[in-house]
Amino acid sequence: MTTALIGFAILLLLIVVVRIPIAFSMGIVGFFGFAAVQGLTFDNIADFNWNSSLSMASKRIVDTAQEYSLSVIPLFILMGNLVTKSGLSQELYRASYAFLGHRKGGLSMATVVACGGFSAICGSSLATSATMAKVAMPPMRKYGYADSLATASIAAGGTLGILIPPSVILVIYGLLTETSIRELFAAGFIPGFLGILLYLAAVRWVVWRNPEAGPCGEKFTWKERLQALNGVWGVLILFTVVMGGIYLGIFTPTEAAGIGAGGAFVIALARRSLSFGSLFDILTDTARTSAMLFAVLIGALIFSNFINRAGLPADLLTFVSGLDVSPMMVIFAILLIYIVLGMVFESLSMLLLTVPIFFPLVQSLGFDLVWFGIVVVVVTEISLITPPVGMNVFVLSAVLPDVKASTIFKGVTPFWCADIFRLLLITLVAQISLFLPELLYR
Repeated sequence: MTTALIGFAILLLLIVVVRIPIAFSMGIVGFFGFAAVQGLTFDNIADFNWNSSLSMASKRIVDTAQEYSLSVIPLFILMGNLVTKSGLSQELYRASYAFLGHRKGGLSMATVVACGGFSAICGSSLATSATMAKVAMPPMRKYGYADSLATASIAAGGTLGILIPPSVILVIYGLLTETSIRELFAAGFIPGFLGILLYLAAVRWVVWRNPEAGPCGEKFTWKERLQALNGVWGVLILFTVVMGGIYLGIFTPTEAAGIGAGGAFVIALARRSLSFGSLFDILTDTARTSAMLFAVLIGALIFSNFINRAGLPADLLTFVSGLDVSPMMVIFAILLIYIVLGMVFESLSMLLLTVPIFFPLVQSLGFDLVWFGIVVVVVTEISLITPPVGMNVFVLSAVLPDVKASTIFKGVTPFWCADIFRLLLITLVAQISLFLPELLYR
């Protein structure tokens, strides 16, 4: 365990102090740590077993590049980029606003619902926050919404993107733990919509305490509301086909991602939102994002090999078994670690650093890995709006330079509390996550 802890400390030093990107940091520590463990000595660098470490690293790189199931990542990213380019964010916000805008806090509620719908297709919390800030902020300012509530509803709504399927984070968790991706997608559905409902309750609580923070907007007739839905039918059908096909077992997540990308391309063509230049930008952005995720994943797998060979998961299990605590108390201790780490790391980094250490322990304690995956994603979701490093908050600060980060952090407090409540519910009542997977696949 000592070797693994030294390696983890060096990793944190490289990331936080030296500022080496996390993909390279994990790869470097994993490579040299694996060599150290195999060589069995730190006395002489020549004693390190370089051949085994080189073989391990090269195998991880080749296997990851050739892994068929990983093609789901660039395909879902491409689908999200195409849908974003087609102008869906404006249509979703208009439809949500038509039904909710006339209520107190209605524009914030519409923003949360639109963020939930957009992030379900886009799959990226940061992209959802940046896009919806440009769409939702002007009308909320027009009706006199407080900047704290307006920006908080965007920042919090954007966090839904990493849980509501299709979710790249869930795909990466599934690959790290060899858990069924379609079961993870099914498990994330109810907690994702529970998050939307609790965020709506948070908005209501804010405007109940301060009605001036969220004045009513204009009221639409039912005819106008139905007309507002016209712009989102295509994407709703695409989402239903993609996720329904996965849930019913008609096609695999990889096949669904291909269908989703193809359908998004057809929708973008039908909306006449594509040109050769924009298509090139979409493809290059997809390639860039995919390459970044693959690099991080490869680094995490190399680091995971070192951690496992150093025996940290087994030693951790032995240590926990020696304590007189219940398995659920161990889960709460893990969640507390995640919340603390969320104040320093962004969600993907935190997931990749901790899952290789914790999931063998959780599995040994008899917990369901699908349930644990949803719990982990929810707690990492909280990190997106947790000070001092809430990535969604800093994205909004960049898009809206006239709004202070402190104002946004103050506004997201009720949403953060709603997330903590949801986390406790999902942790204590496992069936919230496992109902759909058990109904469909078990």
